[in-house]
Amino acid sequence: MSKPDNPRDENPKNPEELRFHYTPTDEPGAEQETENAHAKDTTRVPAVIDALREEFGAAVLDVERYANEDTIYVEKNRIREVCRFLKEEEGFDYFVDLGGIDNFTAEDRYEVFYNLVSTERQKRLRLKVKVDEGDMQVPSVTEVYRAANWNEREAYDMFGFSFVDHPDPRRMYMPEDFDYHPLRKEFPQLGIPGSLPLPPQTPDGDLTMDPFAAAHGSQPVKSYEEPATDPDSE
Repeated sequence: MSKPDNPRDENPKNPEELRFHYTPTDEPGAEQETENAHAKDTTRVPAVIDALREEFGAAVLDVERYANEDTIYVEKNRIREVCRFLKEEEGFDYFVDLGGIDNFTAEDRYEVFYNLVSTERQKRLRLKVKVDEGDMQVPSVTEVYRAANWNEREAYDMFGFSFVDHPDPRRMYMPEDFDYHPLRKEFPQLGIPGSLPLPPQTPDGDLTMDPFAAAHGSQPVKSYEEPATDPDSE
């Protein structure tokens, strides 16, 4: 049996077999919009877009086509109704996930995205709502898709969205008295000194208040004594 080509080889025998396609992250041009090899009939939903426009009119704000995939922007306050319509009338019965985006802009700084799938029609789409920093409230879609429960809790915890009518609006990861939302762009990459006490490095040690003390310009507090080294043992 011949050994298959190693994908890591600099000069593979058959480069065409090793080609992969990806959705570009830079601003798309007209050519890119039709050349995404991942794009299939499942990613294009013109009939669903027409149905949404007929049902909700001006509440459908915009449709973005990027890499041959459709993203539908709707009014934030209508997102629950839109999801219910898509589930009950258009067959989008499977909730994949939702999450937040921080664009770090002066207006409509945040977005919440929703990925939905119709298992019967073999279609998928993405919804988005724009959220201004001065009004972080977004209607919860948990009464339409129960699986959105933990996703909304996570988006609240990480970004600060307030999902109205959520049945259990607790933080997902951080303590309830934590004052920050770690996935916001202004949150320091090394964390905020002293915002969380961390476990000791040994059972009898002290809590470490700042895990990145040296990076913040101070010396870390050791919760243990360094063992003495015997130079003769080296």
